[in-house]
Amino acid sequence: MKEIDKIALIYLKDGKILSTLSKGKDTYYIPGGKREGMETDKQTLIRECREELTIDILEDTLKYYGTFEAQAHGKAEGVLVKMTCYNAEFNGELKANSEIQEIRWLGYNDLDKISPVDKLIFKDLYEKKLLK
Repeated sequence: MKEIDKIALIYLKDGKILSTLSKGKDTYYIPGGKREGMETDKQTLIRECREELTIDILEDTLKYYGTFEAQAHGKAEGVLVKMTCYNAEFNGELKANSEIQEIRWLGYNDLDKISPVDKLIFKDLYEKKLLK
């Protein structure tokens, strides 16, 4: 069984979560991405957020939120994605960059727009009354 290792930023504002739409895709994802080489979770998240959103994560605000696993969206049956999630504050202005086409704030009623692993995260946030 294959597993895709991803690191993600859980950033909430007014009961909505920061989400991104990559160019050429039809599904929104929580910002973040795959580890490169021997990067730590922190290094991966800092690099991905800078590349995708033009923001600088404030390392001392980084807090582990949880790890979620589900069938990888758009991949063969049995390919799982493991999403390790962190909360963090950042400097800079959120701007779509690199492969990102759009930034959007999504709520619990947007489950039809997101990947299977993100659905697990949205449900967890909703149950904790962090997502509306």
